[in-house]
Amino acid sequence: MIAELGHFALILAFVTACLQTVVPLVGADRRWPGWMAFAEPAANVQFFLTVVAFAALTYAFVTSDFSLQLVVSNSHTDKPLLYKVTGVWGNHEGSMLLWVLIVTLFGAMAQWFGGNLPPTLRARILAVQGSIGAAFFAFILFTSNPFLRMDVAPFDGRDLNPLLQDPGLAFHPPFLYLGYVGLSMAFSFAIAALIEGRVDAAWGRWVRPWTLAAWMFLTIGIGLGSWWAYYELGWGGFWFWDPVENASFMPWLIAVALLHSSVVVEKRESLKSWTVLLAIIAFGFSLLGAFITRSGIITSVHAFATDPERGVFLLLIMGVFVGGGLTLFAARASVMEAKGVFGLVSRESALVANNVLLVVATFVVFIGTIWPLISEMLFDRKLSVGEPFFNQAFTPFMVILGLILPIGSMLPWKRARIGRTVRALWPALALALAVLALVWAIQSGRSALGPVGMMLGTWLVVGAVIDVLSRAGRGGNGRNRLARLARLPRSDWGKAVAHSGLGVTMAGVAGLLAWEMEDIRVVQTDESFDVGRYEITLRNVEQVQGPNYVSTMALVDVARGGNLITTLRPEKRVYPVAGQPTTEAAIDNGFLRDIYVVIGDPQQAGGWAMRVYIKPLANWIWGGSILMALGGFLSLSDRRYRVAAGSRKSSRLQGVPAE
Repeated sequence: MIAELGHFALILAFVTACLQTVVPLVGADRRWPGWMAFAEPAANVQFFLTVVAFAALTYAFVTSDFSLQLVVSNSHTDKPLLYKVTGVWGNHEGSMLLWVLIVTLFGAMAQWFGGNLPPTLRARILAVQGSIGAAFFAFILFTSNPFLRMDVAPFDGRDLNPLLQDPGLAFHPPFLYLGYVGLSMAFSFAIAALIEGRVDAAWGRWVRPWTLAAWMFLTIGIGLGSWWAYYELGWGGFWFWDPVENASFMPWLIAVALLHSSVVVEKRESLKSWTVLLAIIAFGFSLLGAFITRSGIITSVHAFATDPERGVFLLLIMGVFVGGGLTLFAARASVMEAKGVFGLVSRESALVANNVLLVVATFVVFIGTIWPLISEMLFDRKLSVGEPFFNQAFTPFMVILGLILPIGSMLPWKRARIGRTVRALWPALALALAVLALVWAIQSGRSALGPVGMMLGTWLVVGAVIDVLSRAGRGGNGRNRLARLARLPRSDWGKAVAHSGLGVTMAGVAGLLAWEMEDIRVVQTDESFDVGRYEITLRNVEQVQGPNYVSTMALVDVARGGNLITTLRPEKRVYPVAGQPTTEAAIDNGFLRDIYVVIGDPQQAGGWAMRVYIKPLANWIWGGSILMALGGFLSLSDRRYRVAAGSRKSSRLQGVPAE
């Protein structure tokens, strides 16, 4: 009965979404207040009905209702409760229900917090958001119904993929979807503005917090996914340039560009067409990610489904929204006339350079991701585009971006003198060059990757600090300067923290790739060996029974200079129900390095296969991600960047839009 209630709620939500798409658009066109106001209760009802459907599916998983096909395929009685809950979105059908739940959440939030938006714009935004919900409700109901019943309910299920039974991956999809789907709001704002024929400073201010929230969640989601891959898959890496990883990274890059270009729209009323185009493309890449993971065109541990029919449906959705958005953009581009003019040396020009670098870098990742598919379809050749291509093609753009970022963030608007800005940044430049020289002198016979990465990280972090200090002004005693710093807008602090986070991540990636040590060998019990400055000893290997798995666990002592540092317990687990093994690395985390140990299979000649890595600065990668997300949160908490902030000044926009 509960499942039928959830299915019925989905149908009602689909009908509501269709009405929300049509009625407010007609009302905005005809200036009928009642029809425009229909969008507000419709957004709330649509969200409420989707919550009911999602709660019904969650109840089925928690109670192990094996009359549902989805629960049979992705759950088991002995599975821990956490993974019963996360099993709701650990599959294609459930993940799409989570997707549409977040679509309706953002639509409802636009209604809750958009009260000061002009009524016609608000109605059109909610209508576009409703159309996105309608498309995905149709996709779920016609191709991916999570409430299908079994003819005969089995006694137990087939369990969830063991790789997904992990806390890191349990929370990775919700954050990732909050980012993916959050970009739909930027898309809705862009399409509504194109229909109205007006993009101005107020629009730039309104769209920015939604983009910022989506980028923040996407940052957390990508960071969680990278961290999970690092410790769970046992291969020792943090990024594989897998097509599905790239599918989340590309909208992240475009969202960064969109954030910076919307600042130019808000402050200078320039780059209007470009910003609207970025909003359409950003959501297009989110739809591309859904298509890649569910169409069967790629094989990945991240992929949910391999059904071509579903892929065609998603491709149709992507074509309608992206193609329709670009067509509308082409038809209405003439009304987005830029007002602000700026010199070649100015903050506007620096932000244009930032956007160009990010978009070209995204294009490089896109080509590397889809080229194997194009090669196979057009030339009947199977190719593999791997890590070497992406590292060599993508890295230069990030290096250039890191070099210009502190300078660009301190340049004045409209026109500037670059010499004055560089002079203000000389402490950061001097310290960065000193770090470069020091690291180069310490290391021997290695690449320049490590020194350059540490230099860039220092340049970005110290540059961000100088930027904040410069905004507090000069003069006065220390107490007065601290008071001025405390009064700075949170968006300034958020920018500094986010830029610092990028610097920390760059330093971590460079240090890990440049100075990592790896040792692979067969080890006997009580045998010791050295890896770098550490002595590794395999003490014992034993069998351990887990709640729903059997584990082969090793006890490994790690010592330095004869002193025991820690005892690690790497595991190799087998999940009997799913019939799949997993590798559980044991990691001794540190600020400057990780010691990473993996136990392998027993060998015929005796002993165990073991892999040991020394990974310098590994945790800086995720620490930088946390700082970037924190910077986004600080900026989002600035009252100037909330949806309704500043909109009272633009209440005159409630009239007939310019054509």
